[in-house]
Amino acid sequence: MNTSDPHEGGTVLTTGAPLETAKAAVIMVHGRGANAADILSLAEVFERPDIAYFAPEAAGNAWYPRPFTAPVEANEPYFSSALKVIAKLLADLSGKKLAPGRIVLLGFSQGGCLALTFAARNPMRYGGVVALSGALIGAEIKPEDYAGSLAGTPVFLGCSDIDPHIPLARVKQSAEIMGGLGGDVTERIYAGFGHAINEDEVVNIRRILDGLLSD
Repeated sequence: MNTSDPHEGGTVLTTGAPLETAKAAVIMVHGRGANAADILSLAEVFERPDIAYFAPEAAGNAWYPRPFTAPVEANEPYFSSALKVIAKLLADLSGKKLAPGRIVLLGFSQGGCLALTFAARNPMRYGGVVALSGALIGAEIKPEDYAGSLAGTPVFLGCSDIDPHIPLARVKQSAEIMGGLGGDVTERIYAGFGHAINEDEVVNIRRILDGLLSD
C-alpha cells in the first residue's frame, strides 16, 4: 500500500451498459466494512440497463478510519486519497466523452458522506448527487467554506431520523449547503428507519436516472 495515497490503484468493478454506448454513468461508493460488489448490486435494483455503473473499492474496506464528524486531518491521508479516487474516475469518464453532467455520484453511509463532500468541494453540473445515510464530512460544517455552483444538479439526501451513525442535524445542514451551492435538493427523513436503503430512496434515484435517459 502507498502510505501517502492508500486507495491508489484499487479495484474498480463495473456493470451495466458498455461505456461506448452508455447514455449516462453512476459512480457508486460503498460504505465502511463493505466492498465494491455490495454497492454495485444496487444497479440491478435500479433497473436502468442503459447506464454504466462503476464501483471503486477502498483499501481495507474503509475510505477513512475515524467517524465522518472527526476533524478532516484525523482521517488523512485516507480522506484525500478517497477524493482522488472519485476525481480520477470522473476524469477517465470525461476522457471517454461522458461529461460530468451525465455522471451521478452516489454513495451509502461512509460512501454517501464521501460522494456528497466531493461534490460540495468540486461543484459543477453533475448528472446527480445521491447521499444515502450520509452527510458532509468534517468536525464543523460552515457555508462559507464552500464556493462555486452545482448549477441545478439534482441532489438527493435520504436518512433515518434515528440513524446511529449520521446525526439528523448534520443531514439537514448538508442539505442547506448543497442548496446554497445551487443544487436542486430533495431531502427525505424516514421516521424510525434503520441504517439501510429503502424503496422510496430507490424511487428517487430512478427519477434522477430517468432524467438523464430522457435527455
